[in-house]
Amino acid sequence: MKYFDGIILGAGPGGLFAAREAARRGLSVALIEAQDRAGRKLSMAGGGMGNITNRNLSPAYFTGEVPEFCKGALRRFGTSDALALLAELRIPWEERDFGQIFCLEPASVLARRMQDAAISSGAMFFSGAPVRECIREGEAFHISCGQHRFSAPQLLIACGSPACPQSGAGDSGARLAARLGHRIIPFRPALVPFVMPQDWPLHGLEGISLPARLSVDTVDGPVADPCDVRSVLFTHRGLSGPGGLVASCRWKAGHALTVDFLPGDNLRELMHQTGNGRQLVRTLLARRMPARLAERLAPQELAGRKVAELGKKDRERLCSAVHAHRVVPSGTEGMRRAEAASGGVDVRELGPGMESRLLSGLFFCGEVMDMTGLLGGYNIHWALASAFAASRAMAARKK
Repeated sequence: MKYFDGIILGAGPGGLFAAREAARRGLSVALIEAQDRAGRKLSMAGGGMGNITNRNLSPAYFTGEVPEFCKGALRRFGTSDALALLAELRIPWEERDFGQIFCLEPASVLARRMQDAAISSGAMFFSGAPVRECIREGEAFHISCGQHRFSAPQLLIACGSPACPQSGAGDSGARLAARLGHRIIPFRPALVPFVMPQDWPLHGLEGISLPARLSVDTVDGPVADPCDVRSVLFTHRGLSGPGGLVASCRWKAGHALTVDFLPGDNLRELMHQTGNGRQLVRTLLARRMPARLAERLAPQELAGRKVAELGKKDRERLCSAVHAHRVVPSGTEGMRRAEAASGGVDVRELGPGMESRLLSGLFFCGEVMDMTGLLGGYNIHWALASAFAASRAMAARKK
């Protein structure tokens, strides 16, 4: 049996950062990873060039049953703290649209340097050994992994979610949390392309990309992307691109999407402008969006008519078709294509230091919790911010 002040399960960005921070605060730490190396999923982030954080941090960019839960952790660990971490790890970065911060080194380099930082701070790293058993006896957690047995009064679960299973991801952390008494909100794919029904009139437009404004029907009414307009991409099965991926975070089966395919213009005003009345409807639209899309969006009986010939009802129909295209997706492309997953440990059962309110000494960080960030570096930042909060709470608890 190996004895530590804390055991951390999962060597993704949250687990690696928590191990470094806890060790720097004087805790003896065992960092345990079921796979043969740390940060495998992190290495794939942002197309392999990790989108690690964002200039714009607030609960508006997160989803879950209680998105406001992230507010305290984001306040204690903000964008400047993430950039300071990159500077310490000697990772250059650049800022892109919507405040996204991307590394200028491959994400695999970031993962390796985070592992090196954790080990050099004093954490002990054990890989390639899935957890066989985890029990709580008295004030200690006992973990069995392969030939190793560990014991510690504090346990941090940082195992992530089942999204992107080809990276080795799974739901082991959530299953363990459930065995320890926590409520688990069922996982569903997020940041994932939509699959549209077979009768969707916009099938066959794969390859077309354009800016659009999407909103998602929820039980509380339509919810729009806080970034307003993003690019969407037609695929052979449905809709993707940044706008589609963001919408998938809030979408639930049976709910509708509403798409404004002409967010930069007011079609009603365009039809009243002098000179546009002699244009055909399809021509007016094709000058502002791909012609193939214009043909599909315009009602067939209106597309070949001149704008001046349209009555009020026809103009309203056209505006609705372009600015408020409504469709109920038949589903998504599933966990295999998902970059993240909604659901996980119910954050209402956690304190501000990410400690369980049900079992003292049990902590969580990252995507294993019901806190999912939108596209733009939010999920990695949440892993870091929640790990920072948890490691501070673990150190304070030891004292």
